[in-house]
This record gives sequence, structure tokens and C-alpha cells, in this order.
Amino acid sequence: MNALKHIDTHMDDLISELQTLIRQPSVSAKNEGIEECAKLVKKILEKSGIKSEILRIGNVAPIVYGEIKSKKNPNKTLMFYNHYDVQPAEPFDLWDDPPFSGKIKGNKIFGRGSSDDKGELITRIKAVEASLKTTGDVPCNIKFVIEGEEETGSAHIDQYLKKYKKKFACDGVIWEFGYVDSQNRPIIGLGMKGLLYVELSVKESIRDAHSSLAVLIKNPAWRLLEAVQTLRDSHGRILIKDWYKEVIPLSKTDLKIISQEPFDEQSFKKEFGIKSFVGDMHGLDAKKALVGGATCNIAGLLSGYTGNGAKTVLPGEALVKIDFRLVPKMDPKKQTLRLRKHLKSKGFEDVLIKVFHGEAAARTNPSEPFVSQVKEAADQSFGKSILNVSNAGTGPMHSFVKFLNAPCISVGSTYMFARIHSPNEFARIDLLKKTTKCIYLIMEKFGKD
Repeated sequence: MNALKHIDTHMDDLISELQTLIRQPSVSAKNEGIEECAKLVKKILEKSGIKSEILRIGNVAPIVYGEIKSKKNPNKTLMFYNHYDVQPAEPFDLWDDPPFSGKIKGNKIFGRGSSDDKGELITRIKAVEASLKTTGDVPCNIKFVIEGEEETGSAHIDQYLKKYKKKFACDGVIWEFGYVDSQNRPIIGLGMKGLLYVELSVKESIRDAHSSLAVLIKNPAWRLLEAVQTLRDSHGRILIKDWYKEVIPLSKTDLKIISQEPFDEQSFKKEFGIKSFVGDMHGLDAKKALVGGATCNIAGLLSGYTGNGAKTVLPGEALVKIDFRLVPKMDPKKQTLRLRKHLKSKGFEDVLIKVFHGEAAARTNPSEPFVSQVKEAADQSFGKSILNVSNAGTGPMHSFVKFLNAPCISVGSTYMFARIHSPNEFARIDLLKKTTKCIYLIMEKFGKD
């Protein structure tokens, strides 16, 4: 039996182990179940024949490391980067079933982490297991780096990469996820945007007061709104001086790939219940924005009373959480300085800035041989695939490129409407199977080169 047939006949094992992973909560934001999940992942790797260990730096979430050396081609190494932590499951009342149940309904497995990222991790593990079970070997050296802080910004990944640079050395990285579009075509991502996440706050008085005193006491919420209003215009363009200074325009190759990438605007709008895009964009402009557009997004606002009914209160303080998506050449530290200078120049010295984390953007050159190998494997497994210059989301890809000097490509099983980070997150079983086969084919093609 070859590896692809082995995957077909052992899907029950894949599903069962994914359910086991989902049923182990691992919420990094609350430090819930992190240690337990790391040990569980190590156990699953070893059960599949992959030598593994838990790596630690201080008292932070550990990395689960797996490795298997190839007899056939010990000179080429492919890494799988994944994470075992998940987003918080709240609000619980919006889930049809308990969020860590791993319940199966037809072709779907529901639960927090079912797609992001435990489902993706299982496809990688089972692809390696299929090779070992059918050939006793792997087509090239395989390494797994599975972290536990991705959902909170991968705060310590640089430290791990620096300390274990030699151990993690590789020739290419398959990233932790990959979207599949509404027509079941995998989207092969060649990059990720960066991120700067900040909190702006204004404190006016020592406590909330009766709102009748608004004639005398300044309202910090109004002050904060005035400050935020200066950051971007109604079309989404960021107004901070020199924000785009280092940005390099999309290349001709990039534009060609973007123009060929399908994007169903109507399905997208229907899924989110919206009538138009920012700045009334459409067509190529909308696709370019997803790939290469920087953003200034209000992620949360808090001030005064937000419960049911009315409460006439004058808040003592107000805060807003903002995430900026960054594109290549935007340095998070430099952009933070520009934000500080901007607020000061506009007269908002009283607005406090707290920086949570920042990550730079990264992209892999489309001409890399690794790209064509992944594309061929995806086409073979799914029938057709799509190249994407850069994912609209963020991950620590830049850190891997910087420390390991290896190209990174994302490909996977996550249906684009799988409700990741939302209630009723699910993974599609048919896509898990196709992705497991795709991963095996990538290993095979990578090992032959």
C-alpha cells in the first residue's frame, strides 16, 4: 500500500486524534491547558513515529519539537511550523455545542482549534506517519516546531529561534495553515502581513461621575475619539506622517499573480452580511488591498457604562485597542515611534500608548523552486490551486525568515469560512484528507530535488 492509499484508509485515526486534541483546551490568553496540551502533542508525535521533545525558555509556553531523519535524502530538511494554542472560546452561549467537544456533524468537526491550528497540525503529522508506515522512511529530513503562544502574538518565538537556530536549521518551511476557497481550491500563501497592536488611553478623573457634571469635567471618551479620528481617513488610508515611507510597490510579478487570483466579492459580502467594502473598493483594488494594504483597525473600545439599559455616567477614563496590519519594509518599532510623534504633533500628549506586540511582514519570492513544488503537490491533491502573494493575516513568518534564512509557504485545510476565532469553528473532513495527501506529496517532491 502506498502512502496516499494509507491516508485514505486511516482517516478514522486522523479524526480521532484531532478530536483528542480539540478536547484538550489550550488557551494561551488565559494560560489554560498549555502544559497539558504540549505533553499531548508530544505523545501524538511519538505515537506516529516522530522523535520529539519539549523545549523551554524560562517560564513561558514551551515549544514541542519533533524530528525524523531521512535515510534516502539526509541533505534536505523540511520544517513544519504549527501551534497548539487556541483563541478563547467566549462567548460560550453562541456555540451550538460545547467549544471543546470535537463533535462531528456530517463532513465537519466542530470545536475551538479544529481548523486553527490543531486540524492543520494533524495533517502534517499524519502525512509523515503515512510515509513511515508504508516506506519505513521519509523523503527528506522532517522537523516540527510547534509553539504555544501564536494566538497571543508569539512573544518569545524570536528567543526560541535564536537559542535553537542550529537545531531548527532547514531548507524550507511549510507554514501553520492555508486557506481553501469556496470552490475547494487551496490558496498557497507566499507571505504574511506584519502587525502592531497598541492600546491608547486617556484618564481624566479619579473615578466615574454623574453625567450632569459633564459641563465641568472633561469626558476622556470624547478626547480619545478626537485622537483616533486623526489616524486614518474614511477610505482607510493611514494619516500618520511617513507611515508608508519604506513601502515598495507591488512588482509586476506580484500584480500578475494578484490579477489571476479569483475573488468572489458577492460571496464574501454575503458571508459577512455587508453591502460594500472600505472606500467602495472592488475588483483588482480589493484584491490588492488584501495582499498589500496596510490597516488601522479599532479592535475594541471601552469607556463608561456598556451594560443593558441606561446609566447616566461620566467616565473617568477611556481606552481603545488598535491593530495596524503592516506590509513589507514597515518596521514595528519605527512605526510605533511615528505613532507617538503623530499624537504629540496633533496635541494629544495626554494620550497614553501601550504597545502589546509587533511583528514585521514577510514574503517568499514566487520564483523560488519551493513554490513550484508546493503548487504541483496542491494541484495533484486538490485538482487546482491558487497562488497568493501574501495572506491578509499575521504570524511570526518574518522571524523564521530572519533566523533560519529559509523560504516559508502556507498551504493547508482551513476552509475560508470555517469561523476560526469565532463560535462554531469547524474543520471539513474532506479537506483534512486532501491536505494530508498534499503534505505528503510536498515532502516527496521536496526530497527529490
